[in-house]
Amino acid sequence: MARIDHEIQRILGTLLTQELKDPRLGFVTVTRVEVADDLHHCKVYVSIIGDRHVAAQSLEALDRAKGFLRGELGHRIDLRHTPELVFMEDRSTERAISLAKKLRESAAPAIDSADALDGAP
Repeated sequence: MARIDHEIQRILGTLLTQELKDPRLGFVTVTRVEVADDLHHCKVYVSIIGDRHVAAQSLEALDRAKGFLRGELGHRIDLRHTPELVFMEDRSTERAISLAKKLRESAAPAIDSADALDGAP
C-alpha cells in the first residue's frame, strides 16, 4: 500500500504542477496520500501557501478538477480501480512555523535573563 500511496502522490504532484491551469490554484504541494484498503477512496493531503482565502480557492479548484485528475491518474497507473479523490488541506507546515516562532520568542527572554545575571550589558 505504501508503494501505491507514493506513486499516486508522485503522479498527482506532477499533474498539479504541469497540467492544471486553473488561475484559482495557488502554490499547492501534495504532502501525503492515503489510499483505502479497498482502493475505492484516496485522501490527498495538500499544503497550500497563502492565506485562508487562497487556500479555500485552491481547494475549490482541486475539487472541480478531481474528475480530470482521476482520469489522468487512471491512465498513468495500473490499478484495477482508480480511487475517488478527496482533497484535504494539510496545515502541519503552518503549525510547525508557528511553533518554531513561539519557541524562539520564549527562548529570547530566558537568554536576556541569563545575560542580566552574568552582568552583561
